[in-house]
Amino acid sequence: MIRTRRNLLDRFMNILTLLFVLTGSVRADDSNVTQSACWQDNAVTYARIMSRVKWTPVAEGMPRRGGQFEMGKVYTGVPYSSVKAEGRYIGFDIFLKTFLAAVENPHSVLYTETLKGKVTNAECYYGKVCSSYTSYALQCGIWYVSRLHGPEHRDGIVEVDSQSAQTARVGDVVFTPPESKGGGSHIEIVTEITRNKDGSVTHVRIEESWPQTTRTTNRKSSVFNTHLAARNRKLYRITDLDAWRGDNRAESFLFPNYKEDSATPEINRVLLLDRGDWVPYFKGQPVKFNVMDRDARGVRTLVIKQGDKVVETIPLSGRCVVERPFSNCGDYTAHCVLEDGSQSSACEFAVCDLDFTAPKSPVPLGKPWELQLRSDNMKPIIVHLNNGHNGYAHRNVFITDEDRRKGRVVIPADLITEKAKIQIWMIGENRYGRLKKRRDVFVGQQP
Repeated sequence: MIRTRRNLLDRFMNILTLLFVLTGSVRADDSNVTQSACWQDNAVTYARIMSRVKWTPVAEGMPRRGGQFEMGKVYTGVPYSSVKAEGRYIGFDIFLKTFLAAVENPHSVLYTETLKGKVTNAECYYGKVCSSYTSYALQCGIWYVSRLHGPEHRDGIVEVDSQSAQTARVGDVVFTPPESKGGGSHIEIVTEITRNKDGSVTHVRIEESWPQTTRTTNRKSSVFNTHLAARNRKLYRITDLDAWRGDNRAESFLFPNYKEDSATPEINRVLLLDRGDWVPYFKGQPVKFNVMDRDARGVRTLVIKQGDKVVETIPLSGRCVVERPFSNCGDYTAHCVLEDGSQSSACEFAVCDLDFTAPKSPVPLGKPWELQLRSDNMKPIIVHLNNGHNGYAHRNVFITDEDRRKGRVVIPADLITEKAKIQIWMIGENRYGRLKKRRDVFVGQQP
């Protein structure tokens, strides 16, 4: 059988686009995403960063739906967890390597904390859900919830005329609407089309975030058609990626960082942080250093530095967990001096301040209102307005350089059109990841 991702015309357009890039007609940047006919190939590559990664829990206690991930068992794909403002989304809030480092630390938040009972549809402190998975693959700076992927809410996307395997293409998304008001919806992405020698589609491969980890299903065309027909699913095609994303483009932000996420990390075997490695903390938040010494080399001291300045040297008598809060914002490293006088690899982390002041609640409906910004070693980038009562009413305000200079951001009057309790998530980022600060306000009269 001949495997192909699109027809010959698509391939021809890909070649033309690559020629433009190589000749300088389109600006290419290894760290960024460019609009081209190849974005579908990028989407497949990025989806598979998350769906094909393998990891093995080193301790009991890592929560998942219906129980715990098993210690010593190899899992494929990142865990499913709707972390919202409380935890951190893999790929958007943290590097994939940060998650992998946390997996190797038996005292990390993966094993010692749970979001179950605190956040709906969440268990693990780090995770992904269907919408953050597809939005990551589709090169967004922040996820679109699944029900906001379609043409009713986005430009540059259409419903495919003939809803079948024969018309499916790589990069298409399959939307499952909620079965009831307030119910959950779902989004999947097509990552491979298989054709026979006559050109007919024989299989359609779908990848998605699904409990307990990501899921890959290669369906025969007839089975795919049955899947598509069930639950009023719709096959959508993005015709203009930039129009579909709008201002929500990955290349406008430090995260997602596909280059870092696709690289194979070297995980520290002597020392790890409670949140893994390469990760930001809030100012004043305790940082827990797990001196593991997994190769039994012997440890003398733990050395913590801010830049080139030694902050503290802590004598050690063996394996232990050291906890320290930090009041000074900045980028830090920590390493151990071993018995033979050599140094271990260093863990890297940042201490940051991110906060905002919201107007007195309730906020008048139909009028603009402001948020006052405060940050240190963290760049405020997005105000995410989460309407817990209406999944179609989530909105993002992208913070400009002018907003940051003035220290405030204006929420437009027409952004929220109904009375509701709104979660305000202030999202900031630096080179190690993102932090989120949440406050709630009522828009319109408080019930």
